[in-house]
Amino acid sequence: MTGPLLGALGFLAVIALILVRVPVAISMGVVGALGYIYTNGLPSLGFIMGKVPFDSAFPYSLSVLPLFIMMGVFAAHAGLSKSLYDTVAAFIGHFRGGLALATVGACAIFGAICGSAIATAATMGRVALPEMRRLGYKDTLASASIAAGGTLGVMIPPSILFLIYGIMTEQSIGKLFAAGILPGLLGTALYMIAVRWTTWRDPAAGPAGPRHTWSERYHSLKRVWEVLGLFALVLGGMYTGWFSPTEAAAVGAFGAVAIAWIGGHVDGRSFAAALSETALTTGMIFTILIGAGLFNYFIEATGLTDALIEWVEQLGWNRWAVMLLLMVFYIVLGALMDELSMILLTVGPVFKLVVALGFDPIWFGVMLVTVCEIGMIVPPVGINLFVLQGVGGLPLGTIVRGISPFVVADCIRLIALSLVPALATWLPSRML
Repeated sequence: MTGPLLGALGFLAVIALILVRVPVAISMGVVGALGYIYTNGLPSLGFIMGKVPFDSAFPYSLSVLPLFIMMGVFAAHAGLSKSLYDTVAAFIGHFRGGLALATVGACAIFGAICGSAIATAATMGRVALPEMRRLGYKDTLASASIAAGGTLGVMIPPSILFLIYGIMTEQSIGKLFAAGILPGLLGTALYMIAVRWTTWRDPAAGPAGPRHTWSERYHSLKRVWEVLGLFALVLGGMYTGWFSPTEAAAVGAFGAVAIAWIGGHVDGRSFAAALSETALTTGMIFTILIGAGLFNYFIEATGLTDALIEWVEQLGWNRWAVMLLLMVFYIVLGALMDELSMILLTVGPVFKLVVALGFDPIWFGVMLVTVCEIGMIVPPVGINLFVLQGVGGLPLGTIVRGISPFVVADCIRLIALSLVPALATWLPSRML
């Protein structure tokens, strides 16, 4: 059996194990270890087993991960999601579909603090879904706006997916964060257009809510100045060069803890629970990184990456045709497995191909996270669909019926990023 063929079979084996619910870290670690034994022998595996866990957890750049996770956890415990939702609803809730628009806007802002699509969707689902149901919104629009809006948490910085991509490809995390701002704002606008289109077709899907006075709107703003200030400090500090991404993460984590503690949102017990959640989430990601490290050693040993690049060159395709094929591949794969696993499984060989084709690594990172967003809301394994099913007790089919306008919005964003790459590259190029 040739090396590249063995590598391809290894990919299929990992996907098969994940689909039968074997934990991602174990799937990649076991396949990587057995494959490495087959290609290099058992003694070589002993060396790799001693090297990979240390190399996966030791890099200084990884210290940013638990800090941003901690920032998101304490922001959720501080109840910032409810304040954000109420504030945005106070300004636009009186429009038709206004609460769904407010949900998308609040998801975008909360995602900028949280950094996780799943946490954003789960948190906003508990806040926004009861309100929309109380006002008579159809479950299709209510649940779909939360599921889609939640995905903005992985695009608008700080983003866990950008962190992992930057660490794996040795790209600047600060530049990746800056690259996600404009596409994240574009995604927010397109999701809002999807809401308006839905209510234009079916006015009963999202009736207008009560209009708030300017005094009420002003008072609602006073409840969210802390989170807006924290967001501006973290991103503004990185963009202007005041501090590095790791320092920004430390500032953000400290700020979130201070907001939660001073505001009286956490006591000793909830503080310990938030720290425990941070540790469990961080440990889960680091374990997956170790499994991915073993698997990537196996893939390198098979020569699959070089064979893939050579095969594409022999095809003689235009590089944009190859990129289109990659995007379709990622959308299909994202519908079958979670996005963090997908990135860890594929970025190694795919990144080398993308660079060989002459694409900007920062731009490709934004494209990759965009297709990850699509994968989170596409059945059968769109993770945000199941989050909303669990939070709202809705049939999965109900959520799926309302999601198609938001998937179309994401596809439009992909096309816009392809036609105007500066949407992703202009801000990073202006960083100090």
